[in-house]
Amino acid sequence: MLDGKIVLITAAAGTGIGFAAALRCAQEGARVALSDIHERRLHEARARLGEQTGQEPLSVICDVTDESQVAHMIDAVLDEYGRLDVLVNNAGLGGEASILEMTDEQWMRVLDVTLNGTFRCTRAALRHMAQRRSGVIVNNASVVGWRAQAGQCHYAAAKAGVMALTRCAALDVADRGVRVNAVAPSIAIHEHLSRVASPDLLEELSAREAFGRAADPWEVATVIAFLASDYSTYMTGEIVSVSSQHP
Repeated sequence: MLDGKIVLITAAAGTGIGFAAALRCAQEGARVALSDIHERRLHEARARLGEQTGQEPLSVICDVTDESQVAHMIDAVLDEYGRLDVLVNNAGLGGEASILEMTDEQWMRVLDVTLNGTFRCTRAALRHMAQRRSGVIVNNASVVGWRAQAGQCHYAAAKAGVMALTRCAALDVADRGVRVNAVAPSIAIHEHLSRVASPDLLEELSAREAFGRAADPWEVATVIAFLASDYSTYMTGEIVSVSSQHP
């Protein structure tokens, strides 16, 4: 689906949706660039992707809350590959806190990584893509942007913002031949998720799903690859739910 495409994925280290998307895109023929704030995990992800695909990807350290680092990340991809065809905005930060106890710092940190970070990366990539009159952005939103969930005011607000950003950005660049869409997973289990959510909450959310289980990150990555590909050329401004709502 992605033969010859240059794909950049943020927050691609670890075992979550980001690395799964990188692997899926590479399997579909893309040349992949990885970015993450965690240097050690990023190098491990680069080595693991190389072992599994035979492709040694570019890796770039980037804190998406820092505009200069975001600019450097995009420049590094352009220097290495000459262009950027697809950006997957996967960087995000969650947490669990009642609004009664939530601090300004907790609120602002989640919004700065999850919403503002997506904005910064999208803006930087679109300036290149709009000039080329070609490109695709795929944002990682969440069904929590639609559904109410206790303890998730900051995360839900950020993900709802990502959805709105996706729709509006899509209209801004539609006449430039660039598409902007998003996936909205319900819950995809990986080892790092337990750092920001309690085991009881993860078990409860998984049990609510129609299949009685959480998604595997690979199942979300497959939809990301579809939205990044030419199989979805008439889709823009769309939020695709990747979930199995309980009937």
